[in-house]
Amino acid sequence: MLHLTAPTAQASVIGIGVGAFGPGSTLTTFTGLANGLEVNGLITDGILFNYSLGNGRLVIDGGPGTTNNVQPQNIVSAPGGNAGILTLTFPSSISSFGYGYAVLTTFSVANATTIDLFSGTTNVGSLSHNALPDPLFAGGFAGIQSTIPFNSARVTFNSTVGPAFAMDNIRTAGAIGVPEPSTFVLLVIGIGLLWPCRRTIKGGCSQ
Repeated sequence: MLHLTAPTAQASVIGIGVGAFGPGSTLTTFTGLANGLEVNGLITDGILFNYSLGNGRLVIDGGPGTTNNVQPQNIVSAPGGNAGILTLTFPSSISSFGYGYAVLTTFSVANATTIDLFSGTTNVGSLSHNALPDPLFAGGFAGIQSTIPFNSARVTFNSTVGPAFAMDNIRTAGAIGVPEPSTFVLLVIGIGLLWPCRRTIKGGCSQ
């Protein structure tokens, strides 16, 4: 049997908390979206959501209430719909990504959710997060930062422990080492001004 696997690149990835997403980061919520709205194919804040199990398995709903960085409205899995892969395709390459989540159990869960990062079709890193009850359902904030920028993430949940999951408050931040547009423009202008100015032996500036 032929097995096709995605190419990989060795990035350094670390787990990060909500506090790592400072000014300039983007927070995506689902506030105001209608109950029952299909998540497969949904685009919000430029992020495209695709679910491997197809339509009817992930919807927008009030979910489990307020818990683990999750509050209405949020993404919830329908009965029997928690074992798929949720792919988020971002409008541009980023370096940091995270989300609040809860799984339908009252117990702590090891490796409750796993994030795989991709730059195109190349897997650049992966990280799993444990879930803790807060205040009732287990969950938390799953954050990851990569030294290689990525433009999509594949998210899975531990479907053998909890029959459903919820996801909310998605956070993203720009690529490492890529200057903000305003910074880049100023840099280009500065180089342009210095270009005709050439140092002489005496240290002067001649045209």
